[in-house]
Amino acid sequence: MSDMAMLRIWILVAGVVLLAAILFFGRPKKPGQGRRVPRDSEGRRVEPTLGEQLDAELGADDGAVEPMQESFDLEPRPAASAKDDLGKRTTDEFDKIVTLYLAARAGQQLSGPDIVVAAERAGLVFGHMGVFHRLVENHPERGPVFSVANIVKPGSFDMARIQELQTPAIAFFLTLPAPVAALDAWDTMLPTAQRMAELLDGVVLDEQRNAIGRQRIAHIRDELRAYDRQREAPPLTRPSRW
Repeated sequence: MSDMAMLRIWILVAGVVLLAAILFFGRPKKPGQGRRVPRDSEGRRVEPTLGEQLDAELGADDGAVEPMQESFDLEPRPAASAKDDLGKRTTDEFDKIVTLYLAARAGQQLSGPDIVVAAERAGLVFGHMGVFHRLVENHPERGPVFSVANIVKPGSFDMARIQELQTPAIAFFLTLPAPVAALDAWDTMLPTAQRMAELLDGVVLDEQRNAIGRQRIAHIRDELRAYDRQREAPPLTRPSRW
């Protein structure tokens, strides 16, 4: 198996980590009416495993997607300090996620210490859930503009063992709505990923794990410009009946 094929296999794992990150920062608003909520013998709600979440997200049925057996411990923990809340979202709801990957070149890995240095030089801070965040200048309480996680589960960066960390890629994810306009957030995330790619001698990939080019960038910008217009538009009202 070639190094590039192995890299693609590893990056596929990012989907799992991204779902974990989604659960870190909230759940999308979905119409879940009519679905039974599983409960234990004492009537307490039983939360689904990560594999069950994946099945629900992908619409798996009749074994079309093999359920994952493990789950991540994603329960929020008491913050040891104010710094642990840096990058914590102010809401549990979102409706869109935009993703980029920074991957090591074939036959190489990204090292933990290099990632930390590159993140600091790119203006990121380490904080909530053990990942890096870009915050709004002078307004960290508004939450992250975007965040950066490890694609290797559980997605966080363990600073106590950062010297040992080797990973094939890291994931940049922009969760909307963000504390700034969607297009402004993208225009912050992409240059940050590109700058870190220069520092780490890596490559920036889109959500399909392809090298991101001008056409794809233009398409994403158009999507986010439309997203911003939609959120700014006043709600439609029905014409009154005479």
